[in-house]
Amino acid sequence: MHIDFDHAVLAIDTSTSFLSLALRTNGRTFTRHIEAGNKQSELILPLIGELFAEAGITAADLAAIVYAQGPGAFTGLRIGTGVAQGLAAPFDTPLIGVPCLDAVAFQISAPCVLAATDARMGEVFYAWFDTANARRLSDYQVGKAAEITVPENAAPQGIGNAFSLEDKPPFNGSPDMPTAETYLNLAASGRYPATDAARAELLYVRDKIALTAKEQAERKGGKV
Repeated sequence: MHIDFDHAVLAIDTSTSFLSLALRTNGRTFTRHIEAGNKQSELILPLIGELFAEAGITAADLAAIVYAQGPGAFTGLRIGTGVAQGLAAPFDTPLIGVPCLDAVAFQISAPCVLAATDARMGEVFYAWFDTANARRLSDYQVGKAAEITVPENAAPQGIGNAFSLEDKPPFNGSPDMPTAETYLNLAASGRYPATDAARAELLYVRDKIALTAKEQAERKGGKV
């Protein structure tokens, strides 16, 4: 499915506590990026409405909608995807899902990049990339930061908010996180497939999204 990125395209990232939006049309990019906490569901449609008003368009004018596919905050991902589907379905607008770790990694260009983000529950989401050659080098994974193995003979660079955690990956990196504009730029590369609204999917790498009180205590080395 070919997408004409010369026309209006909206990108939505709700994978963290930030609500990030980017709308590109007629060579201009309009953005919103705010710390929304648990108010993403309240704020997302009004802010998209603001972007449409600034750009002088409506949802019917969109050539595509880009959304953060995960892994990330479960509730936020569901909100972003649901809104993307709701805007797209009436007009048969294609959706493009961009994996969150890709957006993290492609903030820098290097042959060995570890993208790592906070997965809560004492774990991080991570994957290895060769961003200089636009390749992912590993599966998307979740686990303890200290257990991440650095490839042999590599000079890795790290990026993502996992590097700001107390239990961070085994080498230093930048805690920078992408914005919706990053997702928009990646989608424009043509490397991510477009689909219709009904077939939009999220990317999960963790089967379980919550721990029982006993499991939480065990992870902390305590007893119930």
